[in-house]
Amino acid sequence: MSAFVSAIIVAAGGSTRMGISDSKQFIPLLGKPAISYTLSAFQNCALISEIVVVSRAQDIDRIFALSQECGFDKVIAVVEGGACRAESVKNGILAADAQAQYFAIHDGARPLITTEEINAVVEAAFETGAATVGTAVTDTIKVADENNVIVNTPERSTLRAVQTPQVFEKELYSFALSDADDLESVTDDCSLIEKMGGEVLIVEGSRENIKLTTPIDVLIAESILSKRNQP
Repeated sequence: MSAFVSAIIVAAGGSTRMGISDSKQFIPLLGKPAISYTLSAFQNCALISEIVVVSRAQDIDRIFALSQECGFDKVIAVVEGGACRAESVKNGILAADAQAQYFAIHDGARPLITTEEINAVVEAAFETGAATVGTAVTDTIKVADENNVIVNTPERSTLRAVQTPQVFEKELYSFALSDADDLESVTDDCSLIEKMGGEVLIVEGSRENIKLTTPIDVLIAESILSKRNQP
C-alpha cells in the first residue's frame, strides 16, 4: 500500500532530568547532534512523505538549519510546541500537508530508531489504522500505593513497554484528539485511541530504541551507535 505519511517529530520537551541548560536534542552522540540521527532515520524511510519537527521556540532556527545542512529535504516545517505533549503534536499536525493520510508520531529524543522499525510500524498502521512500536517487559513490575507499598503484581506476559513511532490513520487520530477532555494528562498518543475504545497494534521493536532522559542514556546511546558503526 502507498499513502501520504507525515512524520511528526516531537522535540519540544525540556532537559530537566538531563541536568543541562541546552536542549537534549543537541546533545552530541559520537560528535553529531542527537536529533540528526532521528531525522536521518525518517529521511531515509521510503514510506515517510514529509517531516514536521515540533520544538522549543529557541530551537526552531537551529533545527531548521541542521536539516538543511544535512540534506534532510523531507523536513518541511519546524514549529513551536505547546503547553503539553498532546498540544505539541497538535501543532505539528496543523503544519502537516493537507493530503496527509497517516501521522507517524515520534519522540525526537529517541535517536536510535531505525528505518526498518519505522517501515514495520507504518505498514502495520496501513492494515489496522493504529500501531506502535513496543517491546515485551522483562522485569517484574509491581503496583505500589501512595506509601510505596506493593499492592499487586501484574502478569508480566501481558505487559509491554511502548515506544515510538506511534502511527495513526489521520481521521482516527484527529477525532481522538478532538474528543479528549484533558490533553495535559495524555502521556502518549496511543492512550487517546484507547480512551475512545479503539485498538492499537503493538509491533515488536528493539530495546535499543531508548529515550534520552538522564545522563546514563547518553553513554548507552553512544555505545549502541559505536557498535552499529563497526564493520
